Amino acid sequence: MYFYRDIICREITYKGHKQKTKLAYFAYPDEPGPVPGIVFLHHHPGWNDINIDATRKLAHNGFMTICPNLFMQWGLGDPSEIGKRARREGGVLDDQTIGDIEGSIDHLTQFPQCNGKIGVIGFCSGGRFSFMAAGRIPDKIDAAVDCWGGRVITHGISSGNPRLDINWAVEPISYAPNIQCPILGIFGDKDIEPSPAQVNETEEILKSLGKTYEFYRYDADHSFMDYYRERYQPKEAVDAWDKIITFFNKHLKD
Repeated sequence: MYFYRDIICREITYKGHKQKTKLAYFAYPDEPGPVPGIVFLHHHPGWNDINIDATRKLAHNGFMTICPNLFMQWGLGDPSEIGKRARREGGVLDDQTIGDIEGSIDHLTQFPQCNGKIGVIGFCSGGRFSFMAAGRIPDKIDAAVDCWGGRVITHGISSGNPRLDINWAVEPISYAPNIQCPILGIFGDKDIEPSPAQVNETEEILKSLGKTYEFYRYDADHSFMDYYRERYQPKEAVDAWDKIITFFNKHLKD
């Protein structure tokens, strides 16, 4: 018989970057545990429904999951409008994002129900943040998933002109030597950011460094797992989610 797990979901506050009070969505299995923790990082369109749905999905699959609102400094309200404000100003600073991730991890690990293992995952810019976190706070991350994270790599043969700015001033690929955890990458071959060439270059760097990784490429465009967009491809999305859950089960539950 298939097990439909009871989960508890709510908005919470937690202490993020520089101990500032931040808002997050929190979902976890209604069971004693122990269960792993996951930080789900939203994309540049904002802290919107697809991210909240994904947080619930991960909780249903047995993971205590927190999705921090990385855009709180731009106010509360319609996520699409908040996202536009954030994009106009170049997005959230990398140091602030890492601080919010660390605060999210601290929130998860305070619960006796948490087994102490932590995964991180994100779509689009959230995938970039996930890769970056694996390299910047490697002692706190046990598994990382990058779903089509753009601007992980911005230089060299794949990218032409570098795309760095004051908020995203360092390529996450530069932190790759520090990565200790396994990495899962989910990409679309019709995407332009990251392009197939950028994905290939990222893979070659991870391979040359002897890192543990799995990259999967689909005949799909950017955000093909987002069923709120016309680009959604259900068959590919289901397969990708199966790979994500299998990956987290392997590295966080065993």
